[in-house]
Amino acid sequence: MAKRTTFEMIHDDELIGKLTMADRLIFRGYLGIANETSFRTFLTICGVLLKDFGAFAEKTTKAVKAHAQRVATDAGRPYIYLDSPHTARDDLSKEQLARNIAARDGVTEGLICVLGVVEGCSAFDVRGNRETKKLDVVRRTRKCLHFYFYYPHPEFGFMHVRLQSWFPFTIQVYVNGREWLCRQLDKRGIGYERYDNALLRIDDLAVARSLCRKFFRRRWPSVLDGFARTVNPVLPRLRRRGFGDYYWVTHQAEVATDVMFRDRAALERLLPELFGHMMTVGSAADALRFLGRKPNGNFTGEATSDLKCRPEGHRVKFRMKRNHIKMYDKMSVLRIETTINNPREFRVWRSPVRQPEAGPRWMPMAKGVSNFWHYGQQGEKANARFLESLAAARSSADAIDELDRLTRPRRVRGRVIARFNPVDRDTSTLYLAVLVGSNILNGFRNSDIANNIEPLATTRRDRKRRCERTSRLIAKLRAHGLVCKVPRSRLYRVTPRGQKVLTAAIRYRQVEFARAYGIAA
Repeated sequence: MAKRTTFEMIHDDELIGKLTMADRLIFRGYLGIANETSFRTFLTICGVLLKDFGAFAEKTTKAVKAHAQRVATDAGRPYIYLDSPHTARDDLSKEQLARNIAARDGVTEGLICVLGVVEGCSAFDVRGNRETKKLDVVRRTRKCLHFYFYYPHPEFGFMHVRLQSWFPFTIQVYVNGREWLCRQLDKRGIGYERYDNALLRIDDLAVARSLCRKFFRRRWPSVLDGFARTVNPVLPRLRRRGFGDYYWVTHQAEVATDVMFRDRAALERLLPELFGHMMTVGSAADALRFLGRKPNGNFTGEATSDLKCRPEGHRVKFRMKRNHIKMYDKMSVLRIETTINNPREFRVWRSPVRQPEAGPRWMPMAKGVSNFWHYGQQGEKANARFLESLAAARSSADAIDELDRLTRPRRVRGRVIARFNPVDRDTSTLYLAVLVGSNILNGFRNSDIANNIEPLATTRRDRKRRCERTSRLIAKLRAHGLVCKVPRSRLYRVTPRGQKVLTAAIRYRQVEFARAYGIAA
């Protein structure tokens, strides 16, 4: 069982439980002919000259199309050609069109429909080489027909398989982890309440957590190969030529942690503070920390944060390159969701694929489906870090007494400690420096605060003066009980009381005062 976060402990009376599960997953399969060299070898084995490639490819594509239509006919289901890759009919997405067909025809098992649509892809072509004056195999971006096979699968629920009709016949399988979980709960007779793609309540959370762990450890190649054999008629020919089956990778994975509240009203009371806290105190640098990276000079790329208001609620997102983590609400569920598009940004303890005898070491996470359990592990850790940071988001009304204490001097061991002015600009800068996400999670040193409150110190004398001033400020924070020292180290940590008080002070200066002044609604 995952360790409980401070946020869960604070709001324990209002929570039912927490569940981490895969959400939307996209697996992609690549054949052994997926690079120019191997594809040229395949053409040679088949006795196809480069000048005849066009006719050979068109003939193979027609065979793939005929197979897709035959699959639909044999199942008694419709084959539909779509004019647009973005919308199906009546401004519906392809998924919604398939769901409507399933509802209309009462399809609960087998094939729902096959959709054909022209979309962009990376495919092979033959072009002339100016240097060698000969034809050569090249890979380029082009458009070709793609087939979408939609199923209400007995194990995975509503899903689809997408097949490219031109060489190298890249395939994509979409499944939803919560569809799978609902099927497993139904099989075991465990009751639950569902709203859209969220489970609001599960009668046996322990069993649900156990099932979710098994999902990440599943042997995916055999499952995905079964889908490929159903939709791709070219596979037997490739196997006879020695090119084997598909190599499967995790193209995109969403790992979501759902915090289940007792009712919608309990969650709604917290939402303004949660979203306000993340956008007021959170920063783009926190995206690195949440997603397992250190915000130092070794990182190159873009990290951003944004808040979006949607018809169904609010959403705050932190993005690091192609990976991102976001928070949004669904009925009585607060969801923290990590989306992994580039797994190499995460480092995991594993053995090199080509040198397994070398033993495990810290390496970038790989895309192969054999590493899928790492996706679940890293996604759950990222969500836990995000959830832990929410512990500082508390109601401003609860902090009024604490703010009053800040404005009065304190006496510690016979010494009078000066008061804080919570709305002073320098004080607010200090509070923001202390509440940086990395400081809350890992603690901070004198230099971490000094670099944030007074970064322009070039000479040795200026750096010494800045260090001494920062030491006095940290001592003042300690005297007011806002930070504490980590024993036997030079680290300091923000106390739970400090998180509450500092957040309230910053929010008042940046948000509440502006509202009271009539600037913001």
